[in-house]
Amino acid sequence: MNKELLQKAATQARGLAIDAVHACSSGHLGLPLGAAEIGSVLFGDALSINPDQPRWVNRDRFILSAGHGSMFVYSWLHLAGFDLPLEELKNFRQLHSKTPGHPEFKETPGVECTTGPLGQGVGNGVGFAISGKMAAAKYNTAEHKIIDNHIVVLAGDGCLQEGVAQEASALAGHLKLDNLILFYDSNDVTLDAMAEKTQSEDAAARYEAIGWNVVTIDGHDFEAISDAYATAKAATGKPQLIICKTEIGRGIPEVAGTSAGHGEGGAKFAAAARKGLGLPEETFFVSEEVREFFATKKAERVTAYEAWLETYNAWKSANAELASQLETGAAAPIDVDELFAAIPVTADDTKAATRASGSSVLQPIAKARPELISGSADLHGSTKNYIKDGGDFLPGSETGRNLLFGIREHAMGALMNGIAYDGIFRASGATFMVFADYCRPSIRLAALAGLPTIYIFTHDSVGVGEDGPTHQPVETVSGLRVIPNLDVIRPGDAEETAGAFVAAMERLDGPTMLSLTRQNIPNITTASAEERRKGVLKGGYVIKKETAGLETILIATGSELQHAIKAAEEMGGGTRVVSMPSMLRFDGQSDDYKESVLPKACAKRIAIEAGVSGLWYKYVGTEGKVIGIDRFGISAPGDTVMEILGMTAANIVATAK
Repeated sequence: MNKELLQKAATQARGLAIDAVHACSSGHLGLPLGAAEIGSVLFGDALSINPDQPRWVNRDRFILSAGHGSMFVYSWLHLAGFDLPLEELKNFRQLHSKTPGHPEFKETPGVECTTGPLGQGVGNGVGFAISGKMAAAKYNTAEHKIIDNHIVVLAGDGCLQEGVAQEASALAGHLKLDNLILFYDSNDVTLDAMAEKTQSEDAAARYEAIGWNVVTIDGHDFEAISDAYATAKAATGKPQLIICKTEIGRGIPEVAGTSAGHGEGGAKFAAAARKGLGLPEETFFVSEEVREFFATKKAERVTAYEAWLETYNAWKSANAELASQLETGAAAPIDVDELFAAIPVTADDTKAATRASGSSVLQPIAKARPELISGSADLHGSTKNYIKDGGDFLPGSETGRNLLFGIREHAMGALMNGIAYDGIFRASGATFMVFADYCRPSIRLAALAGLPTIYIFTHDSVGVGEDGPTHQPVETVSGLRVIPNLDVIRPGDAEETAGAFVAAMERLDGPTMLSLTRQNIPNITTASAEERRKGVLKGGYVIKKETAGLETILIATGSELQHAIKAAEEMGGGTRVVSMPSMLRFDGQSDDYKESVLPKACAKRIAIEAGVSGLWYKYVGTEGKVIGIDRFGISAPGDTVMEILGMTAANIVATAK
């Protein structure tokens, strides 16, 4: 370890951060300056990476959970030789740059995940670690070890105060994820004040209590950082926490060690700070010797990668099928017709909850798609998304395809995102719909990052019944539909449920949420099984055609579809029923298709859903009606609640009249 050059690199990385934040008068200097020595050891010496192959499957994954300190990762990716030119650092936080305010997945080579809200990166890191353990268990052989990487997360006080980080950390300790190393940039400062104003717990004792190995070091001591990291990589049986005592904003005396050093407050002292650090007046300065140092290190890393590649190619020759699975990973294309063919058609007289139908559909899909894994927030028995014969993912049983998240919905969402970012496995997870808001920030980030996660959320309406209004999510489904790029699918019978699961598997550019019932609902026989299945793929379709001149269109979704069908039978041949399981998919269809389903000439329209009414007006227009529930529910049997709140065929008929 060349401490002299590592120190020069740390100093110049501080200069890059100061200059970038000063140039745009926006950003956070505290972490990039305070954790510069950590970055220097990791990117200048310790991480197993190949900047020319940023998605190399056996790389160490570095995750900056404290994403506000984004100039930290941008500076070190640039110095390490990733495709991030100096010009991009000069364009920090500018339009179309590769250096956005917070790191974003797919925007910057070397950035593993989108870490905006604090604590998300810790949860993502645990997901990455689970993915790594699964991959090692599935793909390593006695002859060839191709997966032995580590997940390295850098977090601060703010991250560890967030509940999502604590949920995820507890599960990581329980699962003994010894491929996970968490650096805690412990500078005793938060944005508003010194950390003592808001925290007094013993972080080391807390993490030891939940099953982590913990060491506390001077975060500015190169040897201490290097030794702690080497020890953490060699350790087995527990995840590793390295508490680094650092000085926030180090290098700008006017704000160092204070809450003023957190943001851009120190940028106005840029010239004096640069001089104090021994840097020249030239901004965005990197010396030739530092560049040569990193160029040499990059060459060493490429050589190590090429040695690994020889092992990989030998493994690939001996394990062609496994290699095909690993190389396509979660991005494996879906043949919709083949997947539908694997799912048995249900009998016309079937009456089942769509959560139960979903369980039946999941099994053949899981058999056909080995990359799919399933998890639940301690509700497998109710959400019914357990992969039979898939086994549980547990310490010593890392090939299990069922994840037991415990009662940790937010961690579930963040962990699913981490698995999805890794790209080897396809993550799905389940809970009750009413708890969706516990993991909404993670769901939103999945939509923002275009992750193909699948949420199987059951008990989706007031039909939950006796559990009462606290468990009746009247506003939740519509609240989720407004998240851009999140496909919310609410199927109306067993065959639409088959369509919903296949649609979720087919979609690779964003997340899908399946909204499923607790209560039994009948199969709809006014359209064939194939029409119902493939109708879901279009989002909305005609499930009952009119037999006379079109007078009225009924639009329904989920458990209310049965009532629309029954009402149409009473209303006569001029009534059409449209099933609308997915607004996102239907809105994305061609104008011609949408006109064929909802012709503008028919203005008499009624939509019905057991939830808030607002979003449905875009389909019924100013002359139409919406039968919804714009209030909280009632504690009573589900059928009673539905009737009292107007979710009946009789109410549709009365509204039409």
